[in-house]
Amino acid sequence: MKKNIALVAGGYSGEYVISVKSAAVIENHIDSNLYNVYKIIIAKKSWPHNGPDGPAIFVEESWTHRGADGQEIAVDKNDFSLTIGGKKVTFDAVFIGIHGTPGEDGRLQGYFEMLGIPFTSCGMVTSALTFNKGFCNKVVAALNVVNVSKSVHIFRDQPYDTKTILQELKLPVFVKPAEGGSSIGMSKVNTADELPAAIDKAFKEDVQILIEEFVKGREITCGLYRSEGKFTVLPLTEIISSKEFFDYEAKYTPGMSKEVTPAEVPEEIAEPIRKTAQELYNRLNCQGIVRMDFIWEEAGNRLFFLEVNTMPGQSENSIVPQMVRAAGKTLQEFYGTLIEDCLKRF
Repeated sequence: MKKNIALVAGGYSGEYVISVKSAAVIENHIDSNLYNVYKIIIAKKSWPHNGPDGPAIFVEESWTHRGADGQEIAVDKNDFSLTIGGKKVTFDAVFIGIHGTPGEDGRLQGYFEMLGIPFTSCGMVTSALTFNKGFCNKVVAALNVVNVSKSVHIFRDQPYDTKTILQELKLPVFVKPAEGGSSIGMSKVNTADELPAAIDKAFKEDVQILIEEFVKGREITCGLYRSEGKFTVLPLTEIISSKEFFDYEAKYTPGMSKEVTPAEVPEEIAEPIRKTAQELYNRLNCQGIVRMDFIWEEAGNRLFFLEVNTMPGQSENSIVPQMVRAAGKTLQEFYGTLIEDCLKRF
């Protein structure tokens, strides 16, 4: 008998569009002979208050599935079900495809954990921790398995001083929202005069930000997952940006970056990256497909941790689908493994 799978996409962040593109690819490659897929879009509607330039006011949240007749059907959040044609549809598992909040920061994970519904990603605690770059850096540094760049974590409602920050950190630095993806709101700061504007830009995206020392090296990312107790480590990817760093434009504008899969790196670099990714996956209690980003500092021959991405993009040109194809696997096989693994875990 076919299993019912809810494919959840959308979200509340600037990554909404990327999430919808990811969901389209996932939906097209889930085996329809084994699964009935119901795509559910989570969205937030708001409008400016006190004029067109005023703050956005939350007015409505929607969790909806578009039926075969084009009608939008609201999700019953009491048990995460749909009623279609007078019949109640419940789900055997959820494939979470939301980048950013609420699908990557632990909120949906906690909801599904309370309902006892299997889902494909990391659990609530791991998702929440890894989503916050500042707190995640502190935990990873304490594990002593990889270098972590020196950083300062500041909050919008707490006082901070740029001079003090630059006494603690060496320029250049990256300024980024602590909770966010796709490099939205991120800046590279080369001089002290550039820091205030970069902080303001990041605070427009988040209430807390991370200011982190720049590490010069090669950016290499590792995708991996565990099924039936065994790791599958996908071929590494090296990211080579035509810009100063891999920002939103470089990520999503064709020709702005080069992603080399498999990465053309010697084995003495590749193997420590694979081993470190597996160690962090275990120590952080990850589940499902995770992409871990690193910088290999060639001058010091050292590996630095960048971040853990527990909801990596799945659009046709995204890095993980490139890795899957380079490993000789199909996306249908890959997504089927993730679904079956989450069913067994729960």
